Amino acid sequence: MQDWAGHCAIVTGGASGLGAATAARLAAAGLQVAIFDLDAERGQAQAEALGGLFVAVDVSDPASVAQGIAAVEGRFGTPRVLVNCAGIGPAAKTVSRGEAHDPALFAKVIGINLIGTFNCSAQVAARMVAADPVDADGARGVIVNTASVAAYDGQIGQIAYAASKGGVVGMTLPMARDLADKGIRVCTIAPGLFLTPLLQGLPEEVQTSLGAQVPFPSRLGQPDEYAAMVEHITRNPMLNGEVIRLDGAIRMAPR
Repeated sequence: MQDWAGHCAIVTGGASGLGAATAARLAAAGLQVAIFDLDAERGQAQAEALGGLFVAVDVSDPASVAQGIAAVEGRFGTPRVLVNCAGIGPAAKTVSRGEAHDPALFAKVIGINLIGTFNCSAQVAARMVAADPVDADGARGVIVNTASVAAYDGQIGQIAYAASKGGVVGMTLPMARDLADKGIRVCTIAPGLFLTPLLQGLPEEVQTSLGAQVPFPSRLGQPDEYAAMVEHITRNPMLNGEVIRLDGAIRMAPR
């Protein structure tokens, strides 16, 4: 098993939800954690609690990503683990009340969820490639992306979100192949219904109803269960090029 304790991890979207749980778990495993997010108040508080670093980064902007990585390198050195959790999921149909889907909204979702994942992955991978291997296998780093079961079971109103997450799924294997001879592994997690801030804002009865749709366990996933999968991926050297559904066997209905 690979042990990244003492090395640096970057978690995008690490101020809340799945990203915050991941940042906390990686810090507990001995990694130095940097959080990329636009929520400065939560991000700074989370980073301080973990003894880490917060950097305000817009993942859809390559220049912002570059500045963020430079700040991390100045504090912790080369990042060896990257977890891409930053994302948005506004609901809008292809046509609603006779009006076509706002192309600017569609582009924004793609820009953050898909292009943002690419921007961070490509730029961090370039830093990993330039660094020395850390073990006998020649490992230089691990990248974990976040897709969604919407990549396969996109619901009504999820056209932009499903397209963006489908892109992340499609990017996983070629990215892993691109980086294989450099000692960098790439995997993606496709979570189902998890208790993120979006769902936490719903009434309790709605949360219970959503959880009941999950075959087993019949409840919403806990963010730390996602984080546990991230930690396992970072540690298991044979996990590479794979998309893992973390969903309690749910298959989403149209709505």
